[in-house]
Amino acid sequence: MPVMLQVQNLRKTYGARVLLDDCSASFGSDQKIGVIGRNGAGKSTLCKIILGQEEQDSGQIIRNSDLRMAYLEQHDPYKLDETVSDFLVRYTSREEWECGEMAHRFEIDYDRLHMTLGQLSGGFRTRVKLAAMLLRNPNYLILDEPTNYLDLSTLILLEHFLQEFRGGYLVVSHDREFLKKTCDHTLDIDMGRATLYPGDVEAYFEFKAESQRQVEVYNKSIEKKKAEMQSFVDRFKAKASTAARAQSRMKAMGKLKTIEVAQTAGNVNIRIPQVDLKGGVALDCQELSIGYPDKLIASRIHFDVERGQKIAVLGDNGQGKTTFLRTISNDLAPKTGAFKWGYQLKVATYAQHVFQSLHKEDTVISHLSRHAATGVSMQDILDMAGCFLFKGDDVQKKIPVLSGGERARVILAGLLLDKNDVLLLDEPTNHLDFETVEALGSALKKFNGTLFFISHDRTFVNMVADQIIEVKDGGVRKYPGTYEDYVYSLETKHDGDASFSSPLPEPVSGSGPTPGNGFPEEVGEEGEQEETPARKEVRKQMTAKKILANKAESRIERLQKDKQKLEEDSLNFSPDKSKKLKDLESQIKEAEEDWMKLSQDLEKLEKKLTM
Repeated sequence: MPVMLQVQNLRKTYGARVLLDDCSASFGSDQKIGVIGRNGAGKSTLCKIILGQEEQDSGQIIRNSDLRMAYLEQHDPYKLDETVSDFLVRYTSREEWECGEMAHRFEIDYDRLHMTLGQLSGGFRTRVKLAAMLLRNPNYLILDEPTNYLDLSTLILLEHFLQEFRGGYLVVSHDREFLKKTCDHTLDIDMGRATLYPGDVEAYFEFKAESQRQVEVYNKSIEKKKAEMQSFVDRFKAKASTAARAQSRMKAMGKLKTIEVAQTAGNVNIRIPQVDLKGGVALDCQELSIGYPDKLIASRIHFDVERGQKIAVLGDNGQGKTTFLRTISNDLAPKTGAFKWGYQLKVATYAQHVFQSLHKEDTVISHLSRHAATGVSMQDILDMAGCFLFKGDDVQKKIPVLSGGERARVILAGLLLDKNDVLLLDEPTNHLDFETVEALGSALKKFNGTLFFISHDRTFVNMVADQIIEVKDGGVRKYPGTYEDYVYSLETKHDGDASFSSPLPEPVSGSGPTPGNGFPEEVGEEGEQEETPARKEVRKQMTAKKILANKAESRIERLQKDKQKLEEDSLNFSPDKSKKLKDLESQIKEAEEDWMKLSQDLEKLEKKLTM
C-alpha cells in the first residue's frame, strides 16, 4: 500500500497558543481515516495545512506524485441562480452527460438537475458538492465536518459513497456512528500530537481506555514503591551506619516517575436543573397548518404529547422540521388551526440563529449567570461552562470575540442552566465534540421535563428519544416505530441506488453517452440514422429497461453485502437481527425477480429491433 501523504514534525501556533506540536503521521492510499479530538485540538487546521490553505510554522507535508486530492468545500462554490447542471459543467469541466450520471448517483433526478441551486434544500446542495468533488476523479479525499446540517437521507448516501470509494480519505467528524460506518483507521489529535490507530473509533476508544487503565495501575505501583522507600529513609537516615543506604534509596526514589494521565471523556458531566414533575398533556395540536405567508409547509397536524416525553423531530431537509419548531415556539404564527401548551409550562428554544439573545457587553460567565435559575450555584455555572469548553480564563471572554461555534455553545449552556419545563432544540449537537455530545445526551435523558429536538446525530438520537415525529410530504405525524426502525427503513430505501464504486472515465474531447451506460443513443447504426417512429420507441423502452435493470443489479449486490455483514456478526443474537435477516432475504428475492423480468423484457425488445 503506497503512502499518499506524510505529515512530518508539523508545528502551528496562534499567538501564545500551540495548536500542533511535532505532529507526524503517514496516510496510505486506501486507508479510511476518521479524525477525532476535542474542539480546538487542531483537526481542521491540520486539514487546511494538508490542502495548502494555511501555512505551518515548521515541518512539512510530503505528497505522493500520484496523489489526486479533492475536498468537500466548506464554502459554497456555486451561484444560487445557476442550475445544478450548469454549475457541475462549469466547476468540473466535464461533459453534461457525465455530470448528469454522477448527479443521479446522489439521487439528484432530472428535475432537480435543471433547478437552480437556490431552489434546493441544504441537503441537496451538499449532494451537489459531493457530485462535483467526485467528478474531479480524485484518489484521496479531505472531508472536514461533512455531516453538519445533513439530513439523514443525505447522510446515508454519503456513507454509501465513502464505503465504496476506491481510494483513501481523512474525515473530520463528531458523529460517532458515521465514523464507525465509514472509517477503518482513527487519527486522534490531542495536545498537539497525532496518534494513528489501525482500527475504527470504537476499537480506538477501547484501546485508549485500556491504555489509561494500565497507566493508572503503573502509577499506583510507583506511588506504593515511593511510599515504601520513604518509610525506609525516614527510619534509617539519622543513623550513621545506615545513612548511606538511606541516601541511595532517596536517589532511587527520585528516579521513579509517574506517567501523566490525560483528561478522560468521563470528566464531562452536564447537570440540568430539574423541574416540578407534573402529569398530563404537554402539547396539543388541533388541525394545525404551518408555513409562511406565501407558502404552506404542512397541514392537518393533529396529535398530543404527554409531559416528560423526549421527542425527536425527523425528516429530510426542506420538509419543515424547523418550521414546526418555530411555530410551536410562537416564532411563527400558525396558518390555520391551533396548538396549546399545558398549563403554566415554561418553554425555551435553542436554534442556530438566536445569536440576537446575546448582549455585546456580556462575558461568557455574566451571560450564564444571568440565565441560571434561582438556586443554581456559581460552581454549577462554572461546571456548565467547562462542559461546553469554556475553562479557566475563557469564561471572561467577551461575547463579540467568540466564534460562531462558541456563541452557539454559550446560548445552549445558558438555556440548560435555567429551569424550563419544555426545551425546543434545533441541532444542539453541532459545534460539540464526542464527549460533550454524549454528556448532553445523558443529561437530557435524565431531564424530567419535555423535550422536542432536531438532530441527525444517530448516537445522540438513540440516547435521548423515546418518541419520533416525522415531517414528510406536507404532514407532521407520530412515527409508529422506534428510531432504529426509522433509520433501517431509510437505509433499505437507498439500497437500490446506483453504485458509487465504478471509476469515472477520463474526459475525452467530443465524448458522449455510449450504449450500455444508461443514456440513450442519439443515433443508430451507420445508415440507420433515420429510424421509424416505432423503432425509436423500442430503443426508448430499451434504455428505460436497462437503467432499471442496472439499478436492480446494484440493489441486489448491496442487499447481499448487508446480509453477509449481519450473518458475520456472530455476537449479536437479538430477535431484531433475525427480523432484519428475513427482511433482507425477502428484498433480495424481490430484487432478483425484478431483474429477471427486466432482462426478459430486454430480450424481447432486442428481438423486435432485429425483425
